[in-house]
Amino acid sequence: MAVRDVIVREQATEQEIDEVLRLVEAAARHDGVQPLSEHSLLSLRHGGKDRALSLLLVAEGIIVGYGHLDLPTDTESAAGELVVHPEHRRRGHGRALAGALLTHADGSPATAAPGRVERAGERTLRVWAHGELPAAVALAHSLGFVRMRALLQLRRPLAEPLPEVTVPAGVRIRTFESGRDEQAWVRVNARAFAHHPEQGAWTVDDLLDREAEAWFDPSGFFLAERDGELAGFHWTKVHPGEAPVGEVYVIGVDPGEQGTGLGRALTLTGLHHLRSLGLSQVMLYVDEDNAAAVRLYESLGFVRWDTDVMYRGSQRAEGV
Repeated sequence: MAVRDVIVREQATEQEIDEVLRLVEAAARHDGVQPLSEHSLLSLRHGGKDRALSLLLVAEGIIVGYGHLDLPTDTESAAGELVVHPEHRRRGHGRALAGALLTHADGSPATAAPGRVERAGERTLRVWAHGELPAAVALAHSLGFVRMRALLQLRRPLAEPLPEVTVPAGVRIRTFESGRDEQAWVRVNARAFAHHPEQGAWTVDDLLDREAEAWFDPSGFFLAERDGELAGFHWTKVHPGEAPVGEVYVIGVDPGEQGTGLGRALTLTGLHHLRSLGLSQVMLYVDEDNAAAVRLYESLGFVRWDTDVMYRGSQRAEGV
């Protein structure tokens, strides 16, 4: 077996970032699904801001695997993703990366001294498997990880008829203004996703990172206001390519607006916008156990396309 090493970075070098991005592209072409989330790719390129680590698996002098690790917080255990280059699979690299992610899942710094003793207890790691590919499922099971969460990808053809938008009385819908709306959006996003393990924790910096992306378009970022206060939003996105696909990127409603029909109005506002761009398909992600949201989307013609699965595993952290 080839000698391999896992290099842990708080911020990868430019050369390493380029090499990892090429690896990710190769895996996406081979598997037909993106191996890493947008969140992980942004963290790779911009750094984890002390909240994440990059793990580079090197063999034969090149990067053959990559792992992203979100460090644990006061309320959530560590979470990660990993990918191995298609030409270097079936050599134990995936297992090695998973083990490295688990080793650092207690928040161990990237500069930990060799032979250091971890604090006693149990490391817990949550890992996403995008597309629920058979090889990823087999690896998770072989490591004793258990399925804990599923994120559905739903799709809908935009050529089919769309209901008209009916905005609740007293609500005005406008588009996002950079430099003005960030703080208000973060506050409402936190309330709308108070029990969501990732989305509800977004900061202004997380929002600004996405505003700096080439795909960001404020004309597709809709805000609903009531009495001058932000009440909900629908942020759309367009994935480029030969056949561009629209996305219901993030949609949220302040808890005080639940039951008013605002969520449906915002959803349709974004869908009409994406159709006006000439797109043929629209996609979205929704938690499998969010029955109310799934019913809403299915009532609007969305059907299941794919599934991302989160697995949970742990190991003792004594004297490692």
